[in-house]
Amino acid sequence: AQIVHETRQNKALYLGASPRASLALINSAKAIAAMAGRDFVTPDDIVKVATPVLAHRVMLSPEKEMEGLTTADIIAQIIKKIEVPR
Repeated sequence: AQIVHETRQNKALYLGASPRASLALINSAKAIAAMAGRDFVTPDDIVKVATPVLAHRVMLSPEKEMEGLTTADIIAQIIKKIEVPR
């Protein structure tokens, strides 16, 4: 949830992730956990799916787009910024 919240606060993004993006992130992480034989999600599961799930659900600001950045770059920056619970 913090990753999605950060997309809404990040100035590099014109449009942050929606509540449905949060649901997609959670459901994707659950699927990764299930494929690994677990009935619980780890922070690594969230990190693993964050970019593929969120990158197309946010919109880059025109300035950052002109700088050559991508939404995947910004999601990666957000993930690095957030402290992962262990």
